[in-house]
Amino acid sequence: MDTILVAGGAGFIGSHLCRALSDAGHRVICLDNLQTARPSNLKLLEDLPNFTFVEGDIVNALPAAVTEAANLTRIYNCACAASPPQYQADPEHTMLTNVVGTNHLLRLAERTGARFLLTSTSEVYGDPEVHPQVEGYRGWVSCTGPRACYDEGKRAAEAMTFDFARMNRAQVRVARIFNTYGPHMHPDDGRVVSNLICQALTGRDITIYGDGTQTRSFCYVSDMVRGLIALMESDIDGLEPVNIGNPDEFTINELLDMVLELVPTTGKVVNAPLPQDDPRRRRPDITRARDVLGWSPRVSLSEGLPMTAEWFAEEVGAEVSLREAAE
Repeated sequence: MDTILVAGGAGFIGSHLCRALSDAGHRVICLDNLQTARPSNLKLLEDLPNFTFVEGDIVNALPAAVTEAANLTRIYNCACAASPPQYQADPEHTMLTNVVGTNHLLRLAERTGARFLLTSTSEVYGDPEVHPQVEGYRGWVSCTGPRACYDEGKRAAEAMTFDFARMNRAQVRVARIFNTYGPHMHPDDGRVVSNLICQALTGRDITIYGDGTQTRSFCYVSDMVRGLIALMESDIDGLEPVNIGNPDEFTINELLDMVLELVPTTGKVVNAPLPQDDPRRRRPDITRARDVLGWSPRVSLSEGLPMTAEWFAEEVGAEVSLREAAE
């Protein structure tokens, strides 16, 4: 049986990825420092067959349980706080996770011959001047702003990953992940989907940053995991990144309307200043994913949002009855 390492495997996307890989018959090692992961995510994985959790931080030397794992064939690097409040809480650690941590995992891939996949981000495009965002676009990123620890950290991680490939030191894949949502998200992670749903469920003020006309695309987590696995297993040279996301574009106000159709609430909608360097528009061009992976999303926002709201209602103990999704 082959062994697959998922760094950051107790996090939102990582926990779904661990389950999918285990269900496919692989031995899975989840490496996580539990900095931002929810303990409940890990509990959902502990009973999986051939699953091992190792507590550790990829910024530090990798634990022996990882470096000495038998028949390691795949390494997914999902390790990094991914929402602005989380990655800005310790910007030094965010940068080191992306650079030093990625280096540690790439060296492990080089030594073992395992294929390596970096989960990069749409944030490498910054506040884009090109729309929708194609992989060849070099971005409009502030290298000195409060988001730079994450944005520039991921750009540096990509550079290192591609250098390992060019020097024939490792087989690599790079996924540029766009906004993803679904069960296992942290209720207080500061992302727009979790913010709006949880504020509505608990009757708090519902915060809209700016005037709500900024746009995002929302990919349901099962589609994201399917895309990551397809990329890892694809027969490509690995020297080009691949956007993974849902190309359907919504304003934040449109998302709010959909949430309010689902969740009865006493909360009031309030507007707050737009955060510094917050992107005005975000939508992936997924032509490359369609062409080279045969991948495209299957779950629409109108389908995924009710499932996400139902999960959050249980997580926060909200005593409300969700409305049926509008047809």
